[in-house]
Amino acid sequence: MATIDRKATTLALAHALSAAERGLAVIPLSRAKLPALRSPHRDDPDPTASVCHGECGRFGHGVYDATTDPRRIRALFAAAPWTTGYGIACGLHPHHLIGIDLDTKSGTGSSAALRELALRHLFTIPETVVVLTPSGGRHLWLSGPPDVVVPNSASRLAPGIDVRGAGGYLVGPGSRTEHGTYGTAPGTAHLAPAPCPPALLRLLTPPPRTRHPTPSSTGRHGQGLVQFVLAAHQGQRNTRLFWAACRAYENGIGPELTPALVDAAIRTGLTRREARSTIASAARMTGQRRATGA
Repeated sequence: MATIDRKATTLALAHALSAAERGLAVIPLSRAKLPALRSPHRDDPDPTASVCHGECGRFGHGVYDATTDPRRIRALFAAAPWTTGYGIACGLHPHHLIGIDLDTKSGTGSSAALRELALRHLFTIPETVVVLTPSGGRHLWLSGPPDVVVPNSASRLAPGIDVRGAGGYLVGPGSRTEHGTYGTAPGTAHLAPAPCPPALLRLLTPPPRTRHPTPSSTGRHGQGLVQFVLAAHQGQRNTRLFWAACRAYENGIGPELTPALVDAAIRTGLTRREARSTIASAARMTGQRRATGA
């Protein structure tokens, strides 16, 4: 049973509510920096059941629980009284947050590697929010465009540089973990995430590898969404499918395009069950946005 540190939990909740006021969707984290609530489906006997991303209405779906609603945040923290930190979901409206994690634990010189990338590709890291980690690393917060899905990656740009994008989360400043407390660097707490430089954004989004013919019945926009899914690399298949399905439903072609999206997702390596579950999540998400006027 986790030891409850009520002061740490209260502080984490206060920081999470403050982040939500800035438009950042949050979830409670444990001292191990993992989502604090376990999946309600962990003991489900049917392994073929569709993957749930929160459709059941219960807590415990990791980053899919992320919200800016103060009442829901309080409920999440009340359900996990051992919480000592919070995570900030990346890739969501309005900031479409991208996290550049400069790790120092491995002694890889990640900051120097980022400077070298900037010189080589002619971009400058703008003044933005910087979060200092207990190990001496830094998280740079950047804002991405709404129509670009940035995948999560580990040391793909350079050794020691991890990227948190759609489907990932960053440990929020003020969180207390097993190794110490996260905090904002002096002079950056008041800043908003700065726009990601275009040259860096191109590095974060690998170009499509192949093109495949697609059905024409859904029009040019539908073809483009299917191509977007087909071009997914391993590690970004779900996020690309989710984004494409959201756009399809927002444009009124979701039901018509679903078979083509499922087929494209299967061709990238997802199972039919995973693909249908992700598309169902997109349909639910876009339905909520329309209902709330978001």
